[in-house]
Amino acid sequence: MSKFSRLIRFEAQGGDIYFADLGIETTAVPAKGTQMKGYVSIDELSSSKDGVEVTLERLLAPVPWDGVPIYCVGLNYKSHATEAKLTIPAAPPLWTKPAAALANPDEDIPMNKFCATTLPDYEAELVFITSRNCKDISPSEASDYILGYTAGNDLSCRLHQLPSQAGGQFFFAKAFDKFAPIGPVLVSPSVFASITNPKLIARVNGKVRQEVTLGAGGDMIFMPAEILSRMSQGTTIPAGTAVMTGTPAGVGAFMIPKTFLNNGDEIEVEVTGVGVLKNKIVFS
Repeated sequence: MSKFSRLIRFEAQGGDIYFADLGIETTAVPAKGTQMKGYVSIDELSSSKDGVEVTLERLLAPVPWDGVPIYCVGLNYKSHATEAKLTIPAAPPLWTKPAAALANPDEDIPMNKFCATTLPDYEAELVFITSRNCKDISPSEASDYILGYTAGNDLSCRLHQLPSQAGGQFFFAKAFDKFAPIGPVLVSPSVFASITNPKLIARVNGKVRQEVTLGAGGDMIFMPAEILSRMSQGTTIPAGTAVMTGTPAGVGAFMIPKTFLNNGDEIEVEVTGVGVLKNKIVFS
């Protein structure tokens, strides 16, 4: 398994893409213009091979490469099942977002009229990334296939989740371009395990909308290892797959009064001890 503590992926001045390890001393992320040593792959970073001094231009989603679909889990918090008046599932409900749904930290999320007028909404989520291909693995094996953890936002257009529109399928409502912001930092499993009572928090324009403590025995129903094992049954899950593990209570669709996203809204998704993902909604 690759060795790092707090991984970032970034575009340097000139357009090349690199990885860097921020270490464990701080949860802050470097600003544009920061000089740092970059590596062209996670494996090279892990071996400290062929690093070059570069200037950071912008942070990217901390995935090993682009082009891999994103898996999503629904109804994975007891509080969310309660507010939605739905039965807790016996197995994690799963679907995917296309690769074009991936968005970077601090990137504006453009929504055309079709999206903007169909009840756009946020969902704060803990995300894990797979480290290597896997198939038919058990829950006890699955932890060995997790590269690290980060924050994500499962953006959705709620109108397209209504039974009359969706027929029970959530893919279309969540599959629009840039509807899966992820980042900014990927922490290793050992670093994540060392965080005391990590919390998942969503803020819209600075106001807390969701907050829950992560971990076994809490509000989350299916743990990451259980999710990955389930996903892998009869199915090859590629290395570098991002998995959004579900959202707790407090999403806009279930708030009273109902509150959906508007033009210019700024969304923050924080996993304490990991980092804060920030994006702005821009109607076009």
